[in-house]
Amino acid sequence: MPASNQKPLRVAVLADSDTRWKWGALTARRIVPGGRSDGHRLSGYLLRGRATPTPRQLDEVGVRADSLREVTAVEFLREVERDAPDVIVLALVGGAVQAVLHGLARVTQDARLTGGPARRPVVVTGYVGVVYEKLADGLLLRHGADVVLANSRQDAERFRAVYEGVGADATSVTEAALPFLGGAPYAKHDPYTVVFAAQPSVPETAAHRTYLLRRLVEHARLHPDREVLLKLRSRPGEHTTHIEELPYQKLAQRVDGGLPANCRLVYGHMGEVLDRTDLLVTVSSTAALESLHRRVPTAVLTDLGVREALGNHHFTGSGCLASWDQLDAGHLPEPDEAWLARQGVATDGAYENAFDLARDRVADLLADAAAGGLPPLAPYYRLTTARGYLPGILARHHLGPDGAPLPGAPAADKDPGPVRQIVRRAARGAYRHGVQRVAPVIRRMGEL
Repeated sequence: MPASNQKPLRVAVLADSDTRWKWGALTARRIVPGGRSDGHRLSGYLLRGRATPTPRQLDEVGVRADSLREVTAVEFLREVERDAPDVIVLALVGGAVQAVLHGLARVTQDARLTGGPARRPVVVTGYVGVVYEKLADGLLLRHGADVVLANSRQDAERFRAVYEGVGADATSVTEAALPFLGGAPYAKHDPYTVVFAAQPSVPETAAHRTYLLRRLVEHARLHPDREVLLKLRSRPGEHTTHIEELPYQKLAQRVDGGLPANCRLVYGHMGEVLDRTDLLVTVSSTAALESLHRRVPTAVLTDLGVREALGNHHFTGSGCLASWDQLDAGHLPEPDEAWLARQGVATDGAYENAFDLARDRVADLLADAAAGGLPPLAPYYRLTTARGYLPGILARHHLGPDGAPLPGAPAADKDPGPVRQIVRRAARGAYRHGVQRVAPVIRRMGEL
């Protein structure tokens, strides 16, 4: 269906962290036929939980919506039941995607049984970055969406293989790209700037995180003419997609002699940091793909091994693997062009066409919805295939095995009162305190 023949669409993005909000909102703008130029309305919903982004994090992401509110899964489903959008983008962890899919299936079924409108939204989901762990688990929890986006040709092939391997429909898998690649091509800067892109949960141990920080500081001391930046994802007390038990901010306070004058901590939008980067260093951050897309020299560290637990195994064959010893000596990795192409890093200028397939598929689904309605959502996981697994996933979001809200689930027809808001903030603060302070102490005690 040509975009010009469509009335403005209403698109809803449900996200559970700052990075997933960024992915979901930018994905929505790229895959909806006609994009924002056709006046489509983007409504944002933040799933209430441990990683619900703060206003500061949302401001740093810099992606705006026409409206934005915090909800539970049940509240979101009730909102859809009252006034369904045309397209829903689920930018969530796998279990939450599965819960919302079953909830949406139930909402649609109830509408049909009561003689309501048979139309349902087109449902899109995917991954916010490099997929290097829990491939089968994460994919099967996302099965049932109309479109499961793959960020590269390689991911699309892997996704289809998983679905077909368990006998599930794989037609939803659609090749696209990370929606936040772009920015100015690399040009040298003065002073020469090295950026280490930190990750909240990789590596995990205090010893390994301290090692990486020490090597970064040593690099700054070895090269006093360079500016050396530690790019952090969140401030203390904030959470992002992954839990950070040992923030680099705290480790930096313990550096002998303090950080050298040419080494400092920075926050902000990754794209803006890349605007002044001459060498991007990371263990396995998706920032490496953003950097490579711009042709910024990029190093994926091997100091802690090349291991699945670190995620840097994903970069085997990339030409980017290097150690701090090599970087200290002046080595600059040269990326492999074939590897880049398979990862959806379109350095040849074809990036803007990477979303054509997804845009066409969404347009076709919208046309089907307008013509007579889409078929019911049919996730692979249901009581007949995963009776011992699915009910627990749904219950975490106050949904029963049939996708209906459990008794006592929060209502969406009124804003939370002041007492509920205070309790919610206190509970979230207690959780973050437990993750960042109590849990590491208990772990150390267990190692005695």
